Amino acid sequence: MLAIDADPDMNLASSLGIEKPPKPLADYRDLIQERAGEEGGAFVYNPKVDDIADSYGVKGPDGVRMLVMGTVDRGGSGCMCPASAFLRAFLRHLMIRDKSAVILDMEAGIEHLGRGTTRGMDLMIIVVEPGARSLETAERIKRLSSEIGVNNLLAVVNKGGAGKVNARLEELGIPVLGEIPYDTRLVKADLEKKAPIDVGGEAVEAIRGIKNKLLEIVEEIRKEKEKKKQDIQKNSEK
Repeated sequence: MLAIDADPDMNLASSLGIEKPPKPLADYRDLIQERAGEEGGAFVYNPKVDDIADSYGVKGPDGVRMLVMGTVDRGGSGCMCPASAFLRAFLRHLMIRDKSAVILDMEAGIEHLGRGTTRGMDLMIIVVEPGARSLETAERIKRLSSEIGVNNLLAVVNKGGAGKVNARLEELGIPVLGEIPYDTRLVKADLEKKAPIDVGGEAVEAIRGIKNKLLEIVEEIRKEKEKKKQDIQKNSEK
């Protein structure tokens, strides 16, 4: 399994129990220039990226390999076209060609949907806080995701115990995968930069239940994709 920290506020490593996260890919300037840069300000739109996951990721204590995308938004740094092309090509490779399970931790909100970064994903999980503003964002995500072809949406309600939130999500056509209750042990784990799974408690048990349900849903999606692939192949042979 591969976990990608694609949030400009990069902090996924501590959640996975990784003390020393990998260097962000955006910081490998020589590599990016070699793969995506051209003279005169031009850039390669489809640079070579198929070796990046194995070469620049690190393994966590649970065997999950992790990569950090990094951000290319730096004031005064000049044209970032090669870096943007490199990171987009890498994500596209993961979404379309990589056969391993890939989980992307995206930035909060809808920016990545507007840029189309999430195009090609099999499933998107929206983390919803129990409040009106968070529900409004979920509604926008529902609309924007459908416009780029991401139709499998699920929601996880954070700091659960909010039945009205669940009901509203169901009305929006976003099935609720589960709830994570408020737990001070998660706060403590965050402050100590520990993986939540290592501290135990009610919230962690809820997360395990969500994971088990998610695995069942992912398997259903995999079977459905395989069936469509077989149908297309049969039709092409006629």
